[in-house]
Amino acid sequence: MCDLLAFPGLAELATTRPTFGWIVNAGLPGPSQEAYELLVMDASGSRVAWVSGPVSSAQSVGVSYEGRALKPGGSYRWRVRTWAARDGLPSLWSEEQCFRISPSAQTPVAEAVSHYPLQIEAVSPVLVRRIEGQGCFIDFGRQAFGWLELELECVAEASLLVRVGEACRGGAVDRNPPGNVRYKEVNLSVTPGRRIVRVETSPEAQNTGPKAIKLDDALGVVLPFRYVQIEGGAHAVTLVAATQKRVQYVFDDKAADFSSSSRELDRVWELCKYTVQATSYCGYYVDGDRERIPYEADAYINQCAHYALDREYSLARRTHEYLLKRPTWPTEWKQHSILIAWTDYEATGDDRLLRRHYETLKREKLLLIHAREDGLLETGHLSRGVPGGDDAGDIVDWPPVERDDYDFVEVNTVVNALHYRTLLIMARIAGVLGLDEDQAMYAAKAGRVHAAFNAHLFDEIAGAYMDGEGSAHSSLHANIFPLACGLVPAERSGRVVDFIKSRGITCSVYAVYYMLEGLFEAREADYAITLMAGRGLRSWQHMLERGATLTWEAWDESLKPNLDWNHAWATAPATMIARYVLGVRPLEVGYGQVLIDPQLGALNRIVGTVPTVRGPIKVKAWKEAGRVHCEAKVPANVRAEFGREVSAARLSIR
Repeated sequence: MCDLLAFPGLAELATTRPTFGWIVNAGLPGPSQEAYELLVMDASGSRVAWVSGPVSSAQSVGVSYEGRALKPGGSYRWRVRTWAARDGLPSLWSEEQCFRISPSAQTPVAEAVSHYPLQIEAVSPVLVRRIEGQGCFIDFGRQAFGWLELELECVAEASLLVRVGEACRGGAVDRNPPGNVRYKEVNLSVTPGRRIVRVETSPEAQNTGPKAIKLDDALGVVLPFRYVQIEGGAHAVTLVAATQKRVQYVFDDKAADFSSSSRELDRVWELCKYTVQATSYCGYYVDGDRERIPYEADAYINQCAHYALDREYSLARRTHEYLLKRPTWPTEWKQHSILIAWTDYEATGDDRLLRRHYETLKREKLLLIHAREDGLLETGHLSRGVPGGDDAGDIVDWPPVERDDYDFVEVNTVVNALHYRTLLIMARIAGVLGLDEDQAMYAAKAGRVHAAFNAHLFDEIAGAYMDGEGSAHSSLHANIFPLACGLVPAERSGRVVDFIKSRGITCSVYAVYYMLEGLFEAREADYAITLMAGRGLRSWQHMLERGATLTWEAWDESLKPNLDWNHAWATAPATMIARYVLGVRPLEVGYGQVLIDPQLGALNRIVGTVPTVRGPIKVKAWKEAGRVHCEAKVPANVRAEFGREVSAARLSIR
């Protein structure tokens, strides 16, 4: 990787001092690296820009360029070789990787993250059903963002009516789909001859406004669709071919895999995986298609799923920087910027974003201006839970009907649970940056919040956390967030978990992320997996049964009438399967040391691959005679340990 891009030849790097990384032994079995040597040359290979010389180190990610600053607009190539032992022979040189520095790399830009341009993929139909004398019906198998291209053979002038949409009803394109599910119709005039025609649809005012991510004009109008119906033309027009031109960010759909003894869970994982791929069409994480605006909480859930599915980090990093300059209104969304920053550092080991934005995170996202003496935040006065415009305000969950009757008071339990987590993270960030005083300060503040939170917000009689200080109501949200954020003492955990189970999924596709995380952290895999694979109105199976190929913005239009069918903030299972079901979690940033702690719950077997910056980690676990057995393959230079539920294990180094 060059500047965290696996395919830098497709992009222009935003820095004159990129970083370099590689998979030791190219992913093949072999010994660990003990030294390396890097060579950077100009594009012709005739001039050396920098040679590191042999460096005694196991480092294979985030190796900084240490030569003279590279030239903006310049093209280069690099390669690496490694040693397994200091006195041994070097490996062969790696294949060369080419990269180009952006001409604007030394000028101030809004986003300083190296990133790819958008890609256009051609997708063929899975079904073309011709209707005698009436045209045809086309199914591309999955929704995608892009446009329709038709190859037509015309023997006479004719008019066609082309219907394009996301939903199907009665074997035809649904002309009145729910919420913001897309449907368009286009009148197309064709003349004699054979030609390829792009079906031009009209733009939407709601997702092309001043706050929306603007797509390049050269792309034209992009919309999500799966189905096409062509009417008219009689015998004058023959459809030769139909193509869905899909717009997306670079995505390696072979980087991750998963299968288990539950077909339902496997289908949910596949749904989440394709959602992350298909919703990348803006080059940023956005809220599906209705507004095309990035939001911090949406971006965090999207990022976690993306990192669990592909060895690709630039889309999340770019979205993070965008949101730091253009924050949204909810209190908790601001807190999520800190979670995004740490998630990236934990996955990559690259501290550049932390260094660049530490002061912004400290000043604008930690919300200490609202802290009282005991450390708890007082934020209820900001909006009383009634969001509007760009004003700050507690949100808890969205849409409002999914809040489980949450009682908005001045000291909000959900806000303060996230506050505790952000304080812990800020202490870690300060430690990374060598800011010892800040690290100690944040750790101390986190300790005070933990004590005050449990002293003031827990109802001993109910055995659950209240919605806030002085509230008489305990919602699902007031309990899943403390459990996920590590605020529940061991002696209270059982009662809190029982309360959560008693409520079921009475939350949105956003808050269910924290519900699942808290349950897995409490070793409640049986129940958590049941929720991910189960049926009912609030389930991923409900989406699938309705024909979804992308996760929805909400569980159902009855809960959010203006929902769209293409929203990646509902992809929590992708993260949970990688981190908890397969059990792959970093114990050291950049995955230098990992925990392999599979939680099978009621599953009999699981097998999967989790991509990391150091290479893929493969896990296979199964039950035998009541015991959990596990096999894992990890890249060289990765140390691994197994979790407590694994009775028999075997580890292979690749």
